[in-house]
Amino acid sequence: MKYLVVGLGNTGAEYEQTRHNIGFDIVDFTVKTLDGAFRLETLGHIAETKYKGRTIYFLKPNTFMNLSGKAVHYWMQKLHIPLEHVMIVVDDMHLDLGKLRLRDKGSDGGHNGLKDIELKLGHSAYIRLRAGIGKDFFPGQQVAFVLGKWKQEEREAVEKMKHKASEAIKTFVFAGLKPAMDNLNR
Repeated sequence: MKYLVVGLGNTGAEYEQTRHNIGFDIVDFTVKTLDGAFRLETLGHIAETKYKGRTIYFLKPNTFMNLSGKAVHYWMQKLHIPLEHVMIVVDDMHLDLGKLRLRDKGSDGGHNGLKDIELKLGHSAYIRLRAGIGKDFFPGQQVAFVLGKWKQEEREAVEKMKHKASEAIKTFVFAGLKPAMDNLNR
């Protein structure tokens, strides 16, 4: 069985360790736990790993956040991975810092990366793991906050979130969506 886990983010040193790139950070962390490594391929960096008899492809699109759907669609087709075996990992400012939510469908929540994926797939019924980055900003400061680096006092919560998200990804791949949702969303 094959799976595709896509972390959303923006490429480039200026975006590293920013709130908007938590999707990249979670897949980076998970690939390391599985002794994998990323290589540059068409429309992104891809890593192929194994977990309990399953093959997991991790993707970090290099299309930039707002065009993520192009890379997701391309790799689903290239690898022949069905939609029910695809998970999108994304930042969510509507969740408190460190909070995680796993869903099998839903709205884009105003997130441009999810909007593009929905546009390219033609629907919003795809699995997404939302990683809470909080809303600690004043009106009009949303872009600066989302593209800002983590504060020192946030780093412990971010590390815990990466661990929990990685376990949720592995549970999804091995046991299925419902057990992963039950474990994570309670």
